[in-house]
Amino acid sequence: MSLPEIVSREQWRAARKELLVKEKAATRARDALNAERRGLPMVEIDKAYFFEGGDGKATLLDLFEGRGQLVVYHFMFAPEWDAGCRSCSAFLDQIGHLAHLKARGTTFAAVSRAPYTKILPFKARMGWTLPWYSSFGGDFNWDFDVTLVGDGDPVERPGVSCFLRDRDRVFHTYSTYERGLDGLGSTTTFLDLTALGRQEAWEEPKGRASALGAPAGSERIRYHDEYED
Repeated sequence: MSLPEIVSREQWRAARKELLVKEKAATRARDALNAERRGLPMVEIDKAYFFEGGDGKATLLDLFEGRGQLVVYHFMFAPEWDAGCRSCSAFLDQIGHLAHLKARGTTFAAVSRAPYTKILPFKARMGWTLPWYSSFGGDFNWDFDVTLVGDGDPVERPGVSCFLRDRDRVFHTYSTYERGLDGLGSTTTFLDLTALGRQEAWEEPKGRASALGAPAGSERIRYHDEYED
């Protein structure tokens, strides 16, 4: 195995400072990219999508649970499979407490093509409590490019799609797939994909920090048992 070079503390500190310059440049570049992402146009969803979840039948609007934004994780679970994708399962295992997303008016939910009767026992096995819906028999997975035409059976791929709600109108703002999911899992990384972002005063474009009628994002952070939903 090839291990890092052994150096003195002073040499390590000098190398670390040199790398820090590049890390800060990457952070600034990421902030600029996130701002450009928030500047993307959006598409109104005028097609009716129906799902099945813990409370029965649901529409795409229902998945918001009354909040302004929705982040959907496209979990690979085809109808003919007996269990969900291992990589997708590892992804959901790293999701933190959803209260911090909810406090920023954002709902997180998983959606799969498998029937809910298959999702429910697998969800119980994994010990997950996050919302998970079935899109079985509908076009949702096809329309958002996570179920693709293959050589024979359809091909599944993982992805994340973000939606914005204005009263009863729903808009699709962003989607990313496969390697685009690298680095996701925390509250801030999911918010960075959304149209409203982290809702901090320093973010561009200006004016979105107060779009949900609440203080800036960092001012809302609480212990997860202190939030009022």
